[in-house]
Amino acid sequence: MSYNQNRAVASACGGGFTTNSLGLFKESRRVIMKIQRRFRTSRRGDETPLLAEKCEVETMTQESKQFIYLDNNATTRVAPEVVETIQAYLRDQYWNPSSMYEPALMLARELDAARESVAKSLGAAFPDEIIFTSCATESNNAALFGGLRAAIKADPKRNRVVTTKVEHPAVLEVCRRLEKDGYHVDYIGVDKDGAINMAEFVHALRPGETAVVSVMHANNETGVVFPIEKLSRIVKQTDPKIVFHVDATQSITKLPVDLSRDPEGDDSLSGAFKNVDMLSFSGHKIHAPKGVGVLFVRRGVAFEPFMLGGHQERGRRAGTENIPYIMGLAKALELERDKIVENGQKMARLRDKLQTAIEERVPYIVVNGKNSPRTPNTLNVAVYGAEGEAILVLMSERGVCVSSGSACTSGSLEPSHVLTAMDVPIGALQGNFRFSLSRYTTEEEIDRAIDAFAEVVMRVRMTSSKWNAYMDEPIV
Repeated sequence: MSYNQNRAVASACGGGFTTNSLGLFKESRRVIMKIQRRFRTSRRGDETPLLAEKCEVETMTQESKQFIYLDNNATTRVAPEVVETIQAYLRDQYWNPSSMYEPALMLARELDAARESVAKSLGAAFPDEIIFTSCATESNNAALFGGLRAAIKADPKRNRVVTTKVEHPAVLEVCRRLEKDGYHVDYIGVDKDGAINMAEFVHALRPGETAVVSVMHANNETGVVFPIEKLSRIVKQTDPKIVFHVDATQSITKLPVDLSRDPEGDDSLSGAFKNVDMLSFSGHKIHAPKGVGVLFVRRGVAFEPFMLGGHQERGRRAGTENIPYIMGLAKALELERDKIVENGQKMARLRDKLQTAIEERVPYIVVNGKNSPRTPNTLNVAVYGAEGEAILVLMSERGVCVSSGSACTSGSLEPSHVLTAMDVPIGALQGNFRFSLSRYTTEEEIDRAIDAFAEVVMRVRMTSSKWNAYMDEPIV
């Protein structure tokens, strides 16, 4: 952490870099340096959460804080109704649904009912198109590895994958692994608004060679929405045997997702996602718990199991089913089934209020993806002339939880691959912030977040090496 960043923290907490603020300054520096060390440790594979550091930040001030949570693209609070559902199965229905005695058979029937409920929420025609997994990362891995292996087994010439440069690492890292294994992967670019390059996409499709296309529905950093209906139609018109996979982790319950397909082929009676073959998402992004996810695999689509060692999920995903969390996920989808539009309008109104206020009160910023369709809950702002890590820590100190598109490593910021693909200027890459709302977000919380962000950015800039305090503008 630089001298100027330390000055920024002390200035924001104490009103100025004075002797009186020296104690708080030193404590801030100690906490931030420890957070940086933990980030570096986690990069080496230690997944220990940052709970201890969060607690230390809380103790830096005498007043107790009620945190405003605006990081719902990272995870969501579990809905009270979902908690009640889960507790019933943890407490009483602990049987293994694969066993043959009556309580277990009854639980197996309830599992079937949950599968039917999830299928209904997605517009899937058959419950057996729903595979329960542990998370979206597993679902994405299973879709890519399983779809590609099945395609090559049927036709060895199909060894190509198409994806985009802005996918979640759960897709990008799989694709990089496939490249090391000798497969060819095309990474499609985006424009400055985050929209996919359609000409590049069409050109990458190779009839008879492309096996799998994997495209996210909505970006986790910017909220930019890709035209899945159009992309999937182009893929199937190019080559019906290409498997089209969608990572819908950030769009489920925020945007309509309809996988229905009319048996007679009538498009007017089919859903917008009728040409989607596989679709992934996770429970903890929709107010269900962490540790459960879904992979939709349409009937007739070739798929090789990714998890081996058991007969569960009709032999397509081994491992005893996590009944309490599966029931919780089904309940979470049921709660949202008829309220997607209503909740989306509420989140969009609050998101737009937040965006407008920040644009008015904080000069020299860019709203990433502003000119593209976005999920109703997401706002990504790039701030010129300020260090991102100092702003994040000070926002947390003020009780507001937001995230950055950058990762903190070795005391410096590594630019987001999404914003890099969007050609966001280097002066803003190290100061980008994501606000992501949920149906529980209130107007009062947005008002407090606006005040906190405007104040913190101003104070950090005044002591930043990236800001010209005399001219009141960023140093370019």
